[in-house]
Amino acid sequence: MDDPDNPDKRRWLRDAVNPDLVQFHSIKQVVYSGKTKFQNIDIIDTGSFGLCLVLDGRIQSSQSDEFIYHEALVHPAMLCHPNPVNIVIAGGGEGAALREVLAYKTVQKVVMVDIDKEVIDICRRFLPDFHQGSFDDQRTDIVISDARKYLQGIKDWFDVAIIDLVEPLEESPASFLYTREFYQIVKESLKVDGIMSVQACASGWTGPENFIAINNTLKSVFSIIRPYQVYVPSFVELWGFATGSANLDPISLSSEEVDSRIAKRLSKEIKSLDGTGFSGLFLLPKYLRQQMAEPGRIVTDKNPLLTYSERDGISSSLPAS
Repeated sequence: MDDPDNPDKRRWLRDAVNPDLVQFHSIKQVVYSGKTKFQNIDIIDTGSFGLCLVLDGRIQSSQSDEFIYHEALVHPAMLCHPNPVNIVIAGGGEGAALREVLAYKTVQKVVMVDIDKEVIDICRRFLPDFHQGSFDDQRTDIVISDARKYLQGIKDWFDVAIIDLVEPLEESPASFLYTREFYQIVKESLKVDGIMSVQACASGWTGPENFIAINNTLKSVFSIIRPYQVYVPSFVELWGFATGSANLDPISLSSEEVDSRIAKRLSKEIKSLDGTGFSGLFLLPKYLRQQMAEPGRIVTDKNPLLTYSERDGISSSLPAS
């Protein structure tokens, strides 16, 4: 039997950041554990970060800090757009990105496209603090489909596209949602003054190669690319994002304008971002800027991006050493 006060008798969630770095989280309770058609899914109550959504053995969102990730993903693009009305979210199964988008008073419709209905159903049931009822908002349209197939053929419709996908694991359908061909499809689905934001993998000291490759790929499609990053504690890492647009540039917004738009547009408080913090998102360190300035890999359908994962779910239940 687990004894939370005795580290030798606890169970542990093993989250492999990469082949050389693993973090362990004490498991207070396994709320749900199973496997969908596409991936392993676990809902774990941890001693470190509270409830966590774990897909294929990797923490995707934690109760303690998911707001940092989701606010960084959603708000730069939404605040940059002059009047975001029609929005598409690719992925986002826990409903937290959807929650942030729906906070905008201008939004009339949000299409959330996710391939895995079971993940949505499980998150709807077990993670209410994450989605906060966003699945039931009358402006929400949930589409169960591959995002690429859904967006194919849609032209000049969306104001903002939020790409909130799992990392591109081997044999995962998400691996073809990080390619130049996919970003071109997203671009064509946007209106002329549209903007896209994308989670762009780890950008910090454990290895920014995928972050750099994603940004190189975006540069081959969009005229204006703005990479940025935030530290997400449950990821043990700086995490990268980027916006892409034909004519919208988030760094053109002054801190005063960002604060003004937040006050006018949103129906709730943003916890991690204000005008001052917004401008700081885009200040990348010198070494990273130098690497990104060099010619680099462009991700294509023929040469997709893959990232490390053990795909083990909660297979490890190890005592502390």
